[in-house]
Amino acid sequence: MDKQRTHFGYQEVPTEEKASRVADVFHSVAARYDVMNDLMSFGIHRVWKRLTLERAGVRPGQRVLDIAGGTGDLTLKLAERVGENGRVVLADINASMLKVGRDKLLDKGVGGNVEYVQANAECLPFPDNSFDCITIAFGLRNVTDKDAALRSMTRVLKPGGRLLILEFSKPESQVLSKIYDEYSFRLLPKIGELVANDAASYRYLAESIRMHPDQETLKGMMENAGLERVEYQNMTGGIVALHRGIKL
Repeated sequence: MDKQRTHFGYQEVPTEEKASRVADVFHSVAARYDVMNDLMSFGIHRVWKRLTLERAGVRPGQRVLDIAGGTGDLTLKLAERVGENGRVVLADINASMLKVGRDKLLDKGVGGNVEYVQANAECLPFPDNSFDCITIAFGLRNVTDKDAALRSMTRVLKPGGRLLILEFSKPESQVLSKIYDEYSFRLLPKIGELVANDAASYRYLAESIRMHPDQETLKGMMENAGLERVEYQNMTGGIVALHRGIKL
């Protein structure tokens, strides 16, 4: 594809427009995002995130960056694990999502060890070698230049640091893939219309999943960004995959 154009779901749009279009989607869905997550995944997203936390191996006193952290599900648990001497930065490009996340965490009593930063994953505003661990859950597929984002994340990781990417991926069986397509394109926009009064945004989210690199392609992209010992684990039949790489 021409570098001046990129995908927005199944549409082809000017590259410089994608970020603002994605922003419009998440401004629209921010207030109902948590409710929709539970409905869309039947609550299974909590299991996926729990496994991500276990694989992150975060310890007290460490510095962690949660990119596209949205409403703060991972940040909340990461903050508990790093303790009062550690630090978690919840970063999101979208101000509406960041506000929802900050309000939710403050309501839950999360305080001094969490920082909130509006940031673009492609050009993170942090010094080299800043973080022991970086997580990004269901955010990479919305990034315009994924290779630039992976390089940026690798740059701000400390040597020995870990990047974990939790993202929708490619189902392992054709039968599951067909069922998943029916659900995504027929049922999901209807749920979005009923709950969030926004069918179009949820149609985009379904399309963006299909345009995201498959498991092996993403593994290769992480290696090209400079990460080592990259591996992935399929969950729920490959509907979701957890990739993990280390900066040596």
